[in-house]
Amino acid sequence: MKILILGSGQVGSTVAHNLAAIPNNDVTIIDIDENALRNLGSKLDVQTLVGNGASPVVLERAGAGDADLILALTRSDETNLVACKIAADWFNIPSRLARVRSTDYVEFGSEEADIENSLALFEITESISPEQLVTERLAGLLNYTSALQVLRFAEDKAKMVIVQAHKGGLLVNKEISQINRHLPEGVDCQISAIYRNNRLIVPSAQTVIIEGDEVCFVAAANNVQAIMRELRPLEQRTRKVMIAGGGNIGYRLAKQMESKVDIKIIEYNPGRAEWLAEHLDNALVLNGSATDESLLTEEYIDEIDVFCALTNDDENNIMSSLLAKNLGAKRVIAIVNRSSYVDLLEGNKIDIVVSPHLVTIGSILAHIRRGDVVAVHPLRRGAAEAIEVVVHGDVKTSALVGRRVSEINWPQGCHFAALVRGKEVIMGHKEDAVMADGDHIIFFVSRRRVLRELEKLIQVKMGFFG
Repeated sequence: MKILILGSGQVGSTVAHNLAAIPNNDVTIIDIDENALRNLGSKLDVQTLVGNGASPVVLERAGAGDADLILALTRSDETNLVACKIAADWFNIPSRLARVRSTDYVEFGSEEADIENSLALFEITESISPEQLVTERLAGLLNYTSALQVLRFAEDKAKMVIVQAHKGGLLVNKEISQINRHLPEGVDCQISAIYRNNRLIVPSAQTVIIEGDEVCFVAAANNVQAIMRELRPLEQRTRKVMIAGGGNIGYRLAKQMESKVDIKIIEYNPGRAEWLAEHLDNALVLNGSATDESLLTEEYIDEIDVFCALTNDDENNIMSSLLAKNLGAKRVIAIVNRSSYVDLLEGNKIDIVVSPHLVTIGSILAHIRRGDVVAVHPLRRGAAEAIEVVVHGDVKTSALVGRRVSEINWPQGCHFAALVRGKEVIMGHKEDAVMADGDHIIFFVSRRRVLRELEKLIQVKMGFFG
């Protein structure tokens, strides 16, 4: 496959790493930053080209005439949109994915009968909105107190949750096999992985969960709270949230959650604060700095259940989170863009660090993986992945359809977590389950190098189409 990537920032370079590692991929990266391209070219088996990705001349030099896929991932929405339009009209590139940050492009025209939204005018086949993806991730964390990560699968019928086991949880210091003794009838889960002191444990029925373990489990969406009670004492739901930063993400999160919880949002820019006050119905908007200790104290930071630092400045987010935690906030979440910071911070004073780049990359990978891949979520800073796929075909054309879970020789490091069929969520430990056409299957992949083997299992043989 011939692939053009526009942008060599953190998102573009990480995607390039993933794609360049796959045999038979011919990857070309275009950017105006010559130094960044030189660094990438020295590490990866890719071609690089200095220039503006929205220029037809540059695209032609990059081989757009016979490209299969263009990924427009620069920081400029306009560059990405124009590049996709040119790729479609002049070079007939069949798949065109654009990173679009502004809500104006996504939402304008969406109510018109003949236009899905304004992105359709630019011939984009898939769009990625980092702000929307991050907002969804944050909303999931606010809805489930104490979760370290909440991932949605199969149109939210199933969830994968990562939670740290605490003393007082019903299953702590007991074997996993005992979990069904405490669960209500009809409630089930699959514990897919346990991380103990940053080391992976592939759980069996005899594995004992101890305090401090990070437990990754899959369950039907309406059973998640019951499973979490097995792993830590029941905690009060989130009632009071303070958001630092009223940008796109801060505003979206406040708008989405203000009918469910009490929200205070701190915005430094007076004009933006006034705009927020006009566009939010129930949230209290404060004009000031989230690193102002007196402001936090006056607004009863010690009564806040969750403090979210969502500004565009990593250092500001880190400092305001540390200050809020020190002043009594029960839980703090910070957006941090620099990957080197994420490893240093998470699990220390800051409870959860959200990396917009990793969230965005997961969505992009779902679009470019072979087979019918619905969702990809990088875990453990990209070392592992949670993947949702849809299986197609029949016994003759598929390696999975018509076969029991126990019959399949799954690649080492690829763990079958759950199967979703209609409204039914079947856990991976039910190995007599037979896979059928259209089933959504959720995997936990602890070794990313086995992804190629998994993709081969998912793919349908050519007879399916003929």
